[in-house]
Amino acid sequence: MQIINSNPADIETLLRFYDWGRELQQEKSNRHWQNFDPAVLLKEIAEKRQWKIMEDDQVTCVFLTAYDDPYIWGEKNKNPSVYLHRIVTHPLHRGKNYVKTIIEWAKGHGKQMGKEYLRMDTWGDNPKLIDYYIKCGFNFLGIITPDTTANLPAHYSCISLSLFEIKID
Repeated sequence: MQIINSNPADIETLLRFYDWGRELQQEKSNRHWQNFDPAVLLKEIAEKRQWKIMEDDQVTCVFLTAYDDPYIWGEKNKNPSVYLHRIVTHPLHRGKNYVKTIIEWAKGHGKQMGKEYLRMDTWGDNPKLIDYYIKCGFNFLGIITPDTTANLPAHYSCISLSLFEIKID
């Protein structure tokens, strides 16, 4: 297994993974992602923030990193952090604990970059997912309601978010 940056040839794969993520969200809740703009994904790829987990030459999981998230984290954004977003596992590979793999990778990645925290957010009304992230090692910091802004994707409008972090040692 290896974690590597996605590349422009991965656009269709990323869109398919995000469709799978949206389908799972729709099964579990009335909250789900909107469609993602391929141009935004290409920008994230160019910024080397789109990642994929490869096993036997197959993409099994994708995720996004960010190094700044002021519209969600407010004042806490001043702490140097790696933010994880949009983790999606291939339906045939669910249950393989890729989140734990990503956490360990992201802690090392963050340490190399001089970051102090690993952070993520998810919808505030999903207790099973909150419990899962706690079991993966995140500290649950509470629930917030972000201000509406054009700087956040549409699926962040009028929602509550659970915030999580891990101190990078």
